[in-house]
Amino acid sequence: MNRSHRAIAAAALLVATSIGAGAALTSPASAQTAVAAHVLVQQPDIYDLQIGNVRVTALSDGSVPQDLHTLLHRTTAQHTDELLARNFQANPVEASLNAYLVRLPGRLVLVDTGSGQLFGPGNGGKLIDALTAAGVRPDQISDVLITHIHDDHVGGLVKDGQRVFRNATVHVGKGDVDYFFDPKSQVPNGYPKKYFDEASTTMKPYLDAGKVKTFTGTQEVLPGITGTVHAGHTPGSAFFTLTSNGERLVFVGDIVHVASVQFPDPSVTIEYDQDENGAARVRQQTFAEFARTREMIAVPHLPFPGIGHVRAEGRGYAWVPIVYTNRAGQ
Repeated sequence: MNRSHRAIAAAALLVATSIGAGAALTSPASAQTAVAAHVLVQQPDIYDLQIGNVRVTALSDGSVPQDLHTLLHRTTAQHTDELLARNFQANPVEASLNAYLVRLPGRLVLVDTGSGQLFGPGNGGKLIDALTAAGVRPDQISDVLITHIHDDHVGGLVKDGQRVFRNATVHVGKGDVDYFFDPKSQVPNGYPKKYFDEASTTMKPYLDAGKVKTFTGTQEVLPGITGTVHAGHTPGSAFFTLTSNGERLVFVGDIVHVASVQFPDPSVTIEYDQDENGAARVRQQTFAEFARTREMIAVPHLPFPGIGHVRAEGRGYAWVPIVYTNRAGQ
């Protein structure tokens, strides 16, 4: 992958730092702290790997800064900063926006779609460039698997109000559609109204076209891919498990946003958890399971390509990314 650079500190000042919430803005001083002067804009990023007989391509939609002092709950600024310092980081911390392309026989499948136009120019919205680099046009996508209905996962579904993936069926946990499209959910309850507005903007064109399929519990959504609902971050948050020739990869959605903090301390939640207790419970349970089974997982907001393993470490866990490989394939 070719990674050329251009400074983005100024752009960081404009982006809403809460991934999926778009709330607090980064101050000029803190942005300079988090974004080193040598960090510049990347070329479209893709990363291929093989799972059994299936080719999976990680696609970068870009990255955005997160003000963790504002966004993280059940922690203190001091505790957060101590965990960040162990990983040579300081607040705010850059978060990747990762999506994934799965090449099934007769199907091209996207897992999540990035932020689209919802974060404004220069902040995310690079999915189509990454798809182009992977040799795929939007009209070739047959299915889109949505881990949950938040802006940085469904924003790329539309452009200027029109469906981007016109030939695709969108698969999503039923709990999210029920929640975000039920007027009763929108009564004042502390959960930002913007989530409901953005759900309508991004999902309604597909609902109106009859191009949405929902599921509950654990179901095979496509040949070789099983969806499992893990309510917490949102009511319909789902994992998608790809199985091929005895190998597996689990696309886990937003069970973790900040590796430096939430792996060593899974009790830490984030502002855009719809059910903080449920989100923390899912994180604790699945971290333990992934550490035990040594399962490979794909994570939307960990550094690109966001693929690796969870390891038990002390009273918490640690993230072990896959080894970067760039040579002739086998």
